[in-house]
Amino acid sequence: MNIWVATKNAHKVEEISKILAPIKIKSFLDLNNVSDVEEDGVSYEENALIKAKALFEIVKEPVMADDSGLEVDALNGAPGIYSSRFGGIPVDHDKNINKLLAELKELPLEKRTARFRCVIVYLDSAGKPHEFSGTLEGIIANKRTGNAGFGYDPIFWLPERKCSVAELTDTEKNTISHRSRALQKFIKFIKG
Repeated sequence: MNIWVATKNAHKVEEISKILAPIKIKSFLDLNNVSDVEEDGVSYEENALIKAKALFEIVKEPVMADDSGLEVDALNGAPGIYSSRFGGIPVDHDKNINKLLAELKELPLEKRTARFRCVIVYLDSAGKPHEFSGTLEGIIANKRTGNAGFGYDPIFWLPERKCSVAELTDTEKNTISHRSRALQKFIKFIKG
């Protein structure tokens, strides 16, 4: 079985491929001269659907798209759907982290609760949408730790594991991540 994933993010393609193996994953990276999809929705669901429909129109095969973000309780859920461009355009993970740490610098750890949220929209071969979601709860740390992962992983602290997401192995992350939890629901769905 092949599934297209509506992303140009190589990290995301690799992560999804590992979780969904042996399903073969293709993405926008396998196509030539495809313009970027404007994610102008007001929710994760809308943005995922926008991306899925854009790729489905090109390939006319089953497509999956996700939109995910970091929700910080002390910031009323921000940066949320704007997580990747929180520090400005172009996307820069260091700027995003620096801005978030600056905004939270006066807060004690117990008030820095947060979660990663992922919403996946899958368009089946008929183009019918199906939705799956997952979350990972944690705390925004005071400083970066770890070298693995990407995005906000170095400052997303997992109290029960006493480490950041960036200190997890790929296997560990792919077992507990917000994207993994959404993908596990997707796997159950396609296995029927």
